[in-house]
Amino acid sequence: MITGYATIEQAVDAMQKGAETYVQKPFPNAYVVRLLEQIQRRRTLESANQELRQRLDHGQALDEIVGRSRAMSEVLERLRTVAPTEASILITGQSGTGKERVARAIHRLSARAEGPFVALSCAMLAESLLEAELFGHERGAFTDAHRERKGRFEMAHGGTIFLDDVDDAPLSVQVKLLRVLEEHEVQRVGGDRVIPVDLRVVTATKVELQQLVRTGRFREDLFYRLNVVPIDLPPLVQREGDIPLLLEHFLKKYGAGREYQVKPDVLEALQTYLWPGNVRELENSVARAVALSGGATFLKKEHLLPLSAKFRSALDVGDGVRPLREVLRDTEREYIARVLKTTAGHRTQAADLLGISRKVLWEKIRDLGISDPRASNGGESAP
Repeated sequence: MITGYATIEQAVDAMQKGAETYVQKPFPNAYVVRLLEQIQRRRTLESANQELRQRLDHGQALDEIVGRSRAMSEVLERLRTVAPTEASILITGQSGTGKERVARAIHRLSARAEGPFVALSCAMLAESLLEAELFGHERGAFTDAHRERKGRFEMAHGGTIFLDDVDDAPLSVQVKLLRVLEEHEVQRVGGDRVIPVDLRVVTATKVELQQLVRTGRFREDLFYRLNVVPIDLPPLVQREGDIPLLLEHFLKKYGAGREYQVKPDVLEALQTYLWPGNVRELENSVARAVALSGGATFLKKEHLLPLSAKFRSALDVGDGVRPLREVLRDTEREYIARVLKTTAGHRTQAADLLGISRKVLWEKIRDLGISDPRASNGGESAP
């Protein structure tokens, strides 16, 4: 700000309104140029610091999501893309795949990161309690309502609300949830006052919501409102190469500064096991093994893996187990040979029955090493 009539009150007022500095007439031009250069350097530095903070925040936001497998790389790429938007996100995946961790990362990577993150599982409460928990209640709304209480939606104002197990939400709550998404307002139980809310809704489900829509247990209009951007978390068994990384992460988390190790044969067993409880089961297994280590450096297999007979087949894989590609190849060979035998080696007829061209059938006979019934029946010649 430049002025010919300087007062302290005017200077304070100008600075409060955003002025970088205060210059009184008369002034040399060189002095103003130097001031502008200083302001430019300061703003450049502030911009660089802000960018650095954002990078650090983004890195920390993904610290709890460990994995370099192709499946997880795709998840992280989508997460980085959609998190800065305001789109509603539906996270799908089996129990224990880390849906709340992903929801928290979405919040931290969004423009709402400075606001609250409020999480609630729709499976934890009965219908009447869930409604009061989400929307709040007025004093005297029911027997134990001795005072008014904000609901989770109001608590999440300015931030993000994460509703886990949304598939367990009763239809009566689904109707009110749809209103929140459409009108951005809530109404407390026992009250008639409309309360505006500004929040982002992230939900998660452990089952296929479209199947619930078909059976009438989930509202179709709500499904489309929630499923603006889907993020599907793969089960641990499909995350090839991630178990060693997760193991290292959890050993640091529960090791309390002590270095623990796992022998190669134990690591192989960990990668063979199917992990029905996914990442949560692996984390609990590491915490248990560290607690039972008794000061030993190497963690024991029996502490890391279940001893129940129910899971023994997943741990002790017999010699009879073969790669799926081999099994499919053998099955295809046997089936084509059976069809050829049925048609007495007539390839055109066999190809029609199999739904493929005669040329493709000939290639499969060659590649799969199928014996030709024509040798004894005098069938068609090869193409």
